[in-house]
Amino acid sequence: MTSITVSLTDEEIRRLEELSRREGLTVGQMIRLGINVVIAQPDESFRTAANRVMEKNAEL
Repeated sequence: MTSITVSLTDEEIRRLEELSRREGLTVGQMIRLGINVVIAQPDESFRTAANRVMEKNAEL
């Protein structure tokens, strides 16, 4: 398995940890789940989702 490093804001990690606790999953499991949701999208849906994420990141 390959490892990667991702930088998150304090707010993003807080929300991710909170969601992980509510769902009974680890933060790593939540991240993998999110990645799998995105990569399972058809190409156009992926582009739309990626653009939305980039716009939200720019707002932060």
